[in-house]
Amino acid sequence: MKISAGIAGGRLTVMLEGELDHHAARSAFHTVEKLIDEYMPRDCALNLAGLTFMDSSGIALILRVSGRMRELGGRAWIEDPARQPQRVIDASGIDRLVPIAIGR
Repeated sequence: MKISAGIAGGRLTVMLEGELDHHAARSAFHTVEKLIDEYMPRDCALNLAGLTFMDSSGIALILRVSGRMRELGGRAWIEDPARQPQRVIDASGIDRLVPIAIGR
């Protein structure tokens, strides 16, 4: 799992690449949480375009990041999910809690 990030205009964009499974989710959350604490963004976009695999641990990561942003008075959303992560998102119904942006 590779994580990269960029910040511009109060928006933190976190790009996730590779496989987001049980083993990767915990360290991924800690990495994203450190980025949020460091930059204190207004908005946080989780870009999933580079994910080749995501299981329910990815849903937990998304919910935790969204919750952390709400605690700080900010917003979080999912951006450009690849096909397989999109199927997991659709099956979970998480899009009712965390918005999905395509082509942003």
